[in-house]
Amino acid sequence: MPTPQTFVIAGASLAGATAAETLRSEGFDGRVVLVGDEPVRPYERPPLSKAYLRGEVGFDNAAVHPPDFYQDHDIELVTSTTITSIDTKAKRIEMAPGGWLAYDQLLLTTGATPRHVSIPGAELAGIHYLRSLSSCDTLRDALGRATRLVVVGAGWIGSEVAASARQLGKEVALIEAGKVPLERVLGTEVGTIFRDLHADNGVELHMGVGVEAFRGSSRAEQVVLADGTTVSGDLFVVGVGASPRTELAQAAGLALDNGVVVDRHLATDTQGIWAAGDVANAYHPVFDARIRLEHWSAALNQGPVAAKNMLGQQVEYRKIPYFFSDQYDLGMEYSGYAPHWDQVVYRGDRAGREVIVFWLRAGVPVAGMNINVWDVADPIAALVASKRPVDPVRLADPGIDLSSV
Repeated sequence: MPTPQTFVIAGASLAGATAAETLRSEGFDGRVVLVGDEPVRPYERPPLSKAYLRGEVGFDNAAVHPPDFYQDHDIELVTSTTITSIDTKAKRIEMAPGGWLAYDQLLLTTGATPRHVSIPGAELAGIHYLRSLSSCDTLRDALGRATRLVVVGAGWIGSEVAASARQLGKEVALIEAGKVPLERVLGTEVGTIFRDLHADNGVELHMGVGVEAFRGSSRAEQVVLADGTTVSGDLFVVGVGASPRTELAQAAGLALDNGVVVDRHLATDTQGIWAAGDVANAYHPVFDARIRLEHWSAALNQGPVAAKNMLGQQVEYRKIPYFFSDQYDLGMEYSGYAPHWDQVVYRGDRAGREVIVFWLRAGVPVAGMNINVWDVADPIAALVASKRPVDPVRLADPGIDLSSV
């Protein structure tokens, strides 16, 4: 009788949890070991900057699965444990605590870690980075006692934390090196929508200026901007991006390039090792490019695809990139991948923030974002996936169905 196989998932994240679930739902009856360095079961990260941070929901609302799921599905969830090395020749991992464990297939879902600023005063107390549940718990507790929050970085995390703090009645200053929030992703023109949104909700904006230093005695009290301005606060959050956690993969000799390099099946260059989620730089056949996505959708959807391929099913990952954000009374969904574009088209009421925005390159929609307009994400994704040129006038007309543009 053959020895049952052991599939190990390194990273008890959303990608890891959905991969483990898929292995069981696809009929795998071998051993499934899901290893995570946090003390809790896998959870989703979007609530950490929104409802969970504001205290509106508890951990169970953020958790991927109910408490008994892993035991009920014979998934060995190993928490508070770090995988310290991979022996690719012997096909085994080393855990601390726990020692060596042999694997037949290994999936890396190690995620990403926040980038830290390296400026004078960055080590002072009172400066927070948001990524994990524990960091959110610490920030939430501090926010409850704070009067004025200063956020450095107006990307998705910074913008959402600023919005949550304002919704809690805190004074908020938002600092961004770009001209507008989210400029890198949305561009200057569309980013003004979010700049005005924060301004209308009472946020003190410092756009187009970097930070030089933090000042304070025992804890941060001010941040000094590149133009000499000082911004005071009793609590600081830094959100300037994240870096893929590739240390384990690098030490094992896997190919790296802004993450772990994987093909359209999420396979690495080493037999029997796969990667999914924030850490994976995956070839996307629709865009003919490698894309590393630090978004909920990628973790949710790549985990199951990797699991199926671990079982030999040869499934391509073709999901159109998707992410969402909620800030104040604005909800948005973004579908596509637009590192470059030459035209922006609006459909709807831009001033009233009920609009769909399209980014086009050579007449072809490469991304679309619906703002306070619902049930259109799938048609937008289908339009992007079609890779066909459109008439911008028809695209901008709300009276014309998106499927017939």
